Amino acid sequence: MNPALTRAVTRFVRSPFALAVLGCVVLAGWALWSGGLLDGRIAKEVRVSSVYVASGVDIDEPAAERVIGNRKLVVAFLGEGTDPSDACDDVRRAADGTVVMFLSPGDGEYDHYGCALLGDDDEDFGKKYVAEATVADGVDQFADDPLSAVKVMAVNYDRLVQAGIAPDGGREITPSLPRYLIAIAAVTAVLAGAAAAYLGARRAGRLAADRRDRRDTTDDARAALNARAAVLAQQIIDLDGRYATSKDKEFRQRYRSVASRYTKLVADIAEADERGEVVPALRGRVDELIGTARKLRKG
Repeated sequence: MNPALTRAVTRFVRSPFALAVLGCVVLAGWALWSGGLLDGRIAKEVRVSSVYVASGVDIDEPAAERVIGNRKLVVAFLGEGTDPSDACDDVRRAADGTVVMFLSPGDGEYDHYGCALLGDDDEDFGKKYVAEATVADGVDQFADDPLSAVKVMAVNYDRLVQAGIAPDGGREITPSLPRYLIAIAAVTAVLAGAAAAYLGARRAGRLAADRRDRRDTTDDARAALNARAAVLAQQIIDLDGRYATSKDKEFRQRYRSVASRYTKLVADIAEADERGEVVPALRGRVDELIGTARKLRKG
């Protein structure tokens, strides 16, 4: 891997933003998982309801839900061809802490399959076995009346509660929407943070590039000015030799004026260099003195 890329990745992984992104991703994953994103068809239904009714089963579902109330009991009427053991695995998280009874249409009776999701599989095996065997007692005589079968199972469940086998108290149903909203908020935070970091990096890069361009432009202008000043200095040196032997008063006076102006100009250029500035007027003064020195040399 490219060393620069490796360093960049390392800096990102160790940054607070990366930790925040990881936290938001974990939060989003938890919210989606616990909200039932991966649930099967039956689990999605029993997560928010105590009754599941497959197509083709004739039952007043709202009435059945009212019969069960807030008991920790779930009744699922399965269609033909549905494996109840697979359905039990499907609802394990969605109906945790409840006794689930799966009923399938049979020959004048129900095929029932208990799925007691109570406590630990080993420690509470006895209670779970009794609950699964007891909840469906007497439902076969109501094979043509599913609602009455639900009433029988509700009564059986109450018996289990009185015997201390099934848990008492109401079932707490948590809708999936709030968890999905949490996941959306977490993902949005990640995307917003990434976008902010990206835009901030672009802006910082653009500002750095602008500063570099200005610095390069300034350096070029200063280099050009110093080059022109060097040309002027050479002209002054050439005129100085003539000044030493010349008897022409006008030439000598004009030379002293040029030399004096050159001395002040050099001081002004040095001050501008110390400040890191480029003074356009200095270039004009240099060019003017170069022209004056050239005329003086020809005259």
